[in-house]
Amino acid sequence: MIVRPVRSADLPALIKLARSTGTGLTSLPANEQRLEQRLGWAEKSFRGNVERGDADYLFVMEDDNGEVVGISAIAGAVGMREPWYNYRVGLTVSASRELNIYREIPTLFLANDLTGNSELCSLFLRSDQRDGFKGRLLAKARLLFIAEFSELFGQKVIADMRGISDSDGRSPFWESLGRHFFKMEFSQADYLTGVGNKAFIAELMPKFPLYTCFLSEAARSVIGRVHADTEPALSMLRSEGFRYQGYVDIFDAGPAVECETAKIRAVHDSQALILAVGTPGEDATPFIIHNRKREECRITAAPARFASGTLVVDQMTARRLRLSAGDQVRAVPLSAKAKGFSQ
Repeated sequence: MIVRPVRSADLPALIKLARSTGTGLTSLPANEQRLEQRLGWAEKSFRGNVERGDADYLFVMEDDNGEVVGISAIAGAVGMREPWYNYRVGLTVSASRELNIYREIPTLFLANDLTGNSELCSLFLRSDQRDGFKGRLLAKARLLFIAEFSELFGQKVIADMRGISDSDGRSPFWESLGRHFFKMEFSQADYLTGVGNKAFIAELMPKFPLYTCFLSEAARSVIGRVHADTEPALSMLRSEGFRYQGYVDIFDAGPAVECETAKIRAVHDSQALILAVGTPGEDATPFIIHNRKREECRITAAPARFASGTLVVDQMTARRLRLSAGDQVRAVPLSAKAKGFSQ
């Protein structure tokens, strides 16, 4: 498996993937025109022909037969061209000494606080491919790209995680809050946001703080929680240093997690090394390996051995990266717990 920049020829495969994601993956709508436009921006981004606020680094994962089986992306900066909304979960305190009453009420504040940060988004792997370390490669490849080209990204990276919804795509948070203001199904609002029609949020969403005690118990219980299918992605991000800081999605209340770019484990711990082709050995550590190119970027995961400033990989791994012995790579152990650079 390799992760590479998207190409225009990938459009049919991406439409097929988008139609299989279900509700909740806002940044990958099953809309051919929108996806075609996004592919165009992605190609410009990898060529370096866009400003950070427009940059959309869209990657695909393909197998050795060239079939696209997954997608992931990095937005250069959110909210610089289209509004970026979250709820900030705060606290309102009501107290009366005379009545001996003291109440702490969680409160939702509509905010644009995360504007300008880079974002990890559009992560989706076909269900029949979710084995081995394919999912971790697809997700973490983006972090190694950020490590190599950190000047293209903000000082903080965020990820808006998918919130709780049932098998029919119904979100308890939406049913208790959003539906009263938007008069539409959660899936429709989610789709409109994904295709860039975000003006309706500012037009219809209440600007005053919302007391969560007015929401249903089911809605309150899902604030800051992720969908079951998103748990592995959240666990992976936590291992890289991402943390929930009290911001949630305005539609399904899924958490936004964030980390300073320089403190992301794959960014901080990755090293530029010389590629050696040989036999990694039975005790080899799985690494994520980047060929250090931008437009011709190729990233894979494979067992490798660190030895005196070189990374020893087998011939197949070098072929997947389209590199030869002596070329430079950037690499980091796949697992945050691995000690891959110890001699």
